[in-house]
Amino acid sequence: MTAAALSSSDIANPESAKRFWLADLPVPMVYATYRIIRDCNVEFAKEFGYERDELIDQSFSRLYPKIRDFVRTGEMWRTNFAGGKVYYDERLMRRRDGTSFWCRVRGRSRNQADPFAEALYCFEPMSRTVAATTSLISDRQKQVLTLVSQGKTNAQIAQEIGLSKRTIEAHRARLMRAYGLRNSAELIAWFAALR
Repeated sequence: MTAAALSSSDIANPESAKRFWLADLPVPMVYATYRIIRDCNVEFAKEFGYERDELIDQSFSRLYPKIRDFVRTGEMWRTNFAGGKVYYDERLMRRRDGTSFWCRVRGRSRNQADPFAEALYCFEPMSRTVAATTSLISDRQKQVLTLVSQGKTNAQIAQEIGLSKRTIEAHRARLMRAYGLRNSAELIAWFAALR
């Protein structure tokens, strides 16, 4: 509804203005409690190859390539999602037919004390190809590289995923040595090309 379509009483009293429902939104959206899909729109279901009703009251875990990806993402979001903040990451997700795709996920919790109690997520498919080379690096290395590409320092990454700063430095150093990369900029560019 545009401002021109609102009556003067709606403008004077915004509470009387039309509210949009999840189904009205043109992007893949989900409402979840404790990582269980409680409602989603048709765009979300179609992106993953399901009918909307097949996803209601189902765990997000069925949409991840591996259960450990689901667990690690939960740990990362719990750390950064609290307090009503908007949080995002980029990750591989899995469609019903088993194909993987890159997706940018943004979310906001409605419960400041318990981030998964009630949350709204937007899933934005990305046009990156899933390269076979990504299977050559571990899931933990992918997680570290995703956070590096978000501009986070080794200390921030260590705190976020519960590892020591030295462990994060070791992951980065191993990858740089293995692929002949000279600095963090090359490491990020290399990882972006994989995705």
